[in-house]
Amino acid sequence: MSYTNGLDNPELYFQVKLHSGDGGGGDSLTFDGDENMQPDMVWSKSRTEALNHTLFDSVTTAASNKELAPNESPAEGGADTAGFGYISAFGSDGFTWVAGGTNTENFNKSSQTYVHWCWKESATAGFDIVSYTGNATNRTISHSLSAVPKMMVTKNREETDSWRVYHEGMGNTKVMYLNITEASETLTTAWNSTTPTSSVFTVGTDNGTNRDGDGMIAYLFSEKQGFSKFGSWTGNGNSDGPFIHLGFRPAFLLWKSTGSENWYINDNKREPFNDDAMSVLYPNLTNAEGALSDEIDMLSNGFKMKGTNSAHNTDGQEYIYAAFAEQPFVNSKGVPCNAR
Repeated sequence: MSYTNGLDNPELYFQVKLHSGDGGGGDSLTFDGDENMQPDMVWSKSRTEALNHTLFDSVTTAASNKELAPNESPAEGGADTAGFGYISAFGSDGFTWVAGGTNTENFNKSSQTYVHWCWKESATAGFDIVSYTGNATNRTISHSLSAVPKMMVTKNREETDSWRVYHEGMGNTKVMYLNITEASETLTTAWNSTTPTSSVFTVGTDNGTNRDGDGMIAYLFSEKQGFSKFGSWTGNGNSDGPFIHLGFRPAFLLWKSTGSENWYINDNKREPFNDDAMSVLYPNLTNAEGALSDEIDMLSNGFKMKGTNSAHNTDGQEYIYAAFAEQPFVNSKGVPCNAR
């Protein structure tokens, strides 16, 4: 029995890269995986210092040498890309960054370590990048997934405004904001109270999704069996917490309470084994890498809460997540994987 629909090699569509800075000039980074992958989106963060997150994509930001900062609301380039460095090109198995005129903190500050989460745009893997110009009118916008998006992240590239997050687990009338801790909020003007389809998504008159005349960017994700999953769980406040079935061993997990709480990211390169505390970074904060007590165990087919930390297991609290695979639970040849 196959659990992958042919996606036996997640590294063709998602990889995590670690590197250490030396304070020097620009350089090219090559992925460590067994498969070559030309990325279309790279989200980077210093693990060891309180520095901004940076995000570059092949459609808009890399072409303009201006980043977006997931932890901030400024317009594209608002975190001084020219001064601190930027991604200038996506290669056949990695990417090239250029040192800034002031220092190299975005990618190569001396004695700092960095993590880069990297995606390839592909309908096969359920990821689409859509650039459009806002018109402040209820409208539909085409996408290329040929499947219904389960999660969408949008940013007004030209204005200081928070990132909008649509997630199927919250419904089409609500948003959360990637750069802040606030609880999910009813904002019917964001998606015009309309669920996306396999060919279009809908935006309303909200400045964060459709401000008149402004350049907008949307990152859309659909589920692919054995590779990606977007869902929710309810905490039980018990040390034997919920198990979330994914159908794969996760390489990357993003999650947040629908209440007022930080966003969290864990990945398989910074923490290749389950331990007593989980290494996390915070999409809404500049903070260096932290340790989450009462951790989450990453398993061969999903993940399980082990404690009562409010970050992931408050009794009765809802949490949303996005997960991408390191390896499918069982590939198309019937070969199973192990836990971390």
